[in-house]
Amino acid sequence: MDEKIQKNQSPKYTCREYREEMTLIGLRKMLEKKDLKPEERDYIEKKIQELEEKMGLL
Repeated sequence: MDEKIQKNQSPKYTCREYREEMTLIGLRKMLEKKDLKPEERDYIEKKIQELEEKMGLL
């Protein structure tokens, strides 16, 4: 291991990344509801896709 790298150094994980992950989890949880109207389901699915693209998951 390179001596210049500190032992406790970890990859950067920003508040923005955390917020995006939590938003994605929340949207996916909303899709589990059985009483969603088709337009609500479409909207949520669109938001999930947009967020996944932004996060580089697609």
